[in-house]
Amino acid sequence: MIFEQIATGGCQSYLIGCPDGCVAALIDPEIRQIDRYRGSLARGGLTLRYVIDTHTHADHFSAAREIGASLDVPVVAHRDSPAPYADLRLQDGDMLVVGTLKMQAIHTPGHTRDSMCLLMGDRLFTGDTLLIGATGRTDLPTGDPEALYDSLFDGILKLDPALKVFPAHDYKQKGSSTIAEELASNPRLQKRGRAEFVEMMRQLNLTAPTHLTEALRTNMTGGKTVAQLLAEASAKIPFMSLAELGARVARGREIVVLDVRERDAYAAGHVPGARHLPRGQLELRVNDELPDPTARIVTVCEFGKISTLAAATLRDLGFLRSAALDGGMKAWRESGLPLEAS
Repeated sequence: MIFEQIATGGCQSYLIGCPDGCVAALIDPEIRQIDRYRGSLARGGLTLRYVIDTHTHADHFSAAREIGASLDVPVVAHRDSPAPYADLRLQDGDMLVVGTLKMQAIHTPGHTRDSMCLLMGDRLFTGDTLLIGATGRTDLPTGDPEALYDSLFDGILKLDPALKVFPAHDYKQKGSSTIAEELASNPRLQKRGRAEFVEMMRQLNLTAPTHLTEALRTNMTGGKTVAQLLAEASAKIPFMSLAELGARVARGREIVVLDVRERDAYAAGHVPGARHLPRGQLELRVNDELPDPTARIVTVCEFGKISTLAAATLRDLGFLRSAALDGGMKAWRESGLPLEAS
């Protein structure tokens, strides 16, 4: 068996391949690692058969939808997953066949309603149901401490104690554990009674994941992250450096500087001669404010992100000489370049 564990911070994803059939499955992929997954598949001479999410992730962005679409492979999730892009929905006991490898789904609700573990040979991929030295939290959407108790104590903890545990998160950087090790040393599993376990889970008072809202939105719907939108916009526009724009402004070269910040920010200080058109009004006012579609335009915002989106929108609207200022007004001010107030 080909086995690769790929870490992204505390997040863990797994590439499992069958060398005989030259096929593989990818479990819990993270969006920042897409190129690495492609490289691993190519290096191993493997064709991806399935891309699998063990549950709806709330703390990172799943790459399942993008990988499934780009490589034309089915996205696998539990039947209760809200993700509209899931192609193959498993129920408890269903099995995936990857060459000579066989992977059985075990429905383990608790961390989320759609959580499942995957049993393959001597190892158990536990998602966020069972972690090394902990368990998945139950205070996020569709979490249920009573269901988690059942999934653990009446479910996977009754499996072979020698099974290797590979979770979707490894904050202790151990790589893996076993069922026996977790039963013996996992603090949360020492609460063996149902009532005391449930009470413990309800009193954890954990901080919310950094990207909770955005992660749930994108992973549940197949929507795009802000980073994806910015990357797509950046790929279809050029940028102008601070020095280049400063020189053009000083020489009075014909160029439209379009400040897309809100009125107060623009009035406090802007590039000399810049026009003001807030990003939220761009599509509605662009024909009146920019009657010449052949004009060279440089969009400006505070940090260079909103202006990137604005420049891409202008290009989509037919202003094909649009660019964005690299670094935004923050970098402009820090560089000591001239400001104009109004």
